[in-house]
Amino acid sequence: MVDVYLNEKYVGVVDNSNEFIDTIRKKRRDGTISPELNISYNEELNEVSVETNKGRLRRPIIIVENGVSKLTEELIEKIKSGEKKWADLVEEGVIEYLDAAEEENTLIALDEEEITKDHTHLEISPVTVLGVVTSLVPYSNFGSSSRLIRGSKIQKQALGLYATNFLLRMDTDASILHYPQKPIVKSFMHDAFGYDEHPSGQNLTIAVMSYEGYNMQDSIILNKGSVQRGLARSTFFKPFSLSEVRYSGGLMDEISVPDPEVKGYKSEKDYKNLEEDGIIFPEANVGTDDVLIGRTSPPRFLSGADEFNVAVTTRRESSIAIGEGNKGLVDAVFLTENDEGNRLVQVRLREQRIPEIGDKFASRHGQKGVVGLLVPHEDMPFSDKGITPDLIFSPHSIPSRMTVSHLLEILTGKVGSLRGSQIDATTFDTPDEGELRKELLGMGFREDGTEVFYNGLTGERFKAKIYTGNIYYFKLKHMVANKLHARASGRIQLLTRQPVEGRAMGGGLRLGEMEKDCLVAHGASLLLKERFDSDKTIVHVCEECGLIGTYDSYKNKPLCPRCGSNSKVSSVELSYAFKLLLDELKSLMVYPRIKLKGKF
Repeated sequence: MVDVYLNEKYVGVVDNSNEFIDTIRKKRRDGTISPELNISYNEELNEVSVETNKGRLRRPIIIVENGVSKLTEELIEKIKSGEKKWADLVEEGVIEYLDAAEEENTLIALDEEEITKDHTHLEISPVTVLGVVTSLVPYSNFGSSSRLIRGSKIQKQALGLYATNFLLRMDTDASILHYPQKPIVKSFMHDAFGYDEHPSGQNLTIAVMSYEGYNMQDSIILNKGSVQRGLARSTFFKPFSLSEVRYSGGLMDEISVPDPEVKGYKSEKDYKNLEEDGIIFPEANVGTDDVLIGRTSPPRFLSGADEFNVAVTTRRESSIAIGEGNKGLVDAVFLTENDEGNRLVQVRLREQRIPEIGDKFASRHGQKGVVGLLVPHEDMPFSDKGITPDLIFSPHSIPSRMTVSHLLEILTGKVGSLRGSQIDATTFDTPDEGELRKELLGMGFREDGTEVFYNGLTGERFKAKIYTGNIYYFKLKHMVANKLHARASGRIQLLTRQPVEGRAMGGGLRLGEMEKDCLVAHGASLLLKERFDSDKTIVHVCEECGLIGTYDSYKNKPLCPRCGSNSKVSSVELSYAFKLLLDELKSLMVYPRIKLKGKF
């Protein structure tokens, strides 16, 4: 007897589970039962689950019966002529949708040639094992799965034209690539996805070689001449917003140029760009600490005694200013109202981002890298045909990662650019490498994709032939201008007296165990002393009971709260976080005793 569950609720038992499941499937395929139902058998629990719930992920697969696919050549011709549509195939039981549970009880063939008597289903196309973004990667059957996952994640971080109405939007972290190009090497999904309408990268000429050690590991070298001609330029948009908040008691904020008598007034030059209404004008060039929207707020605390006080009229400064390290031009100013009907002012800042050392780039094959050097055009290596690469890529990034797809795209991109057409390299349906090599040879190039290169600095010919071609590269949103962070002394937390966290807050730079090991290895252990005492505090410890004492300013000497003024109290330097731990232990009625020893 096998238990049966409908949408995870027990509904009864059946004698023969296989017969029951087959009957339900037949009825689903002939249209008697809803096609949205899924049924599966769990061998471990010996139970049948029938699911009709919402929110299940289901995918279409061709049905196979007695080792023969139900999608015949005759049906394919009818689909091509428009006589039959997708819905007809589902209704006629040629294609069915399976969820993850039912898929466990199936054997799915990738290709029609693979079908045996044991197979129950056939993939519509081998590409359907990939997702939408992953199937945009060309030659992905020549790369490992881990690189493919990275490749799909990288495409989501690439800069392009993310929305055509970007000038009317106030997005938090928006970047627009200035000259996006459609890729030379594409997959079928580029057409289905309409990728050419909103591309996210550029076709670069690449040389696979080492150059002066500036492209070690995951670094890349860019041609400064290419950058000056507009390669990988983008605009970064940052929004700021401020509203007039209405407080209880009838008081409210006021957007205006703050009066010099206001509490917390900045310097006069910080407000220099504000107009009469307290709002900055469009196209103003602003830098660190410049105020974008001026605002004053009522005092924070009001008590009964303050009502007749002159200080009540003193308002406080609550303007919005550009934070540390930000600069740019005011792109747009929007005046509107928020949900409560209060006045809302939004300012968008824009900044042109030209590729610099530290900016992140990547190909579609998970080969990501950071710019290590920008080389002047005249110093770049060049081929015997006079071609100077835009990007120099390290050959050491290939063997361990086994991204053969990256190398194949370079060769195919070279053929495509010389031919002047896009080449389709969809997964499992890629063009023949031998044919591409022959075509390259016919165009007067070496068939293996290598060329003779000369050193741009000395003019000498390189002994090795350099592998070169064209590849589609992305500029990623991880730009060094957004990540630069430095700090001397600054804001600290009230509780632990340690620096606050985060770049936006002007917080501290955390040194972990590994950073500490580096400093020790460099012999800079004194720097550690300075780095690790951000919360250094001097406490008075009683030598008899081991408790932390206090300092009696009246008698001008330290005092133990337990042993009195006669005990011997010493000053000890320790971390404030440790002192806090001792206080927390005391609150738990635990007696933390500090035993002191002499230094010598």
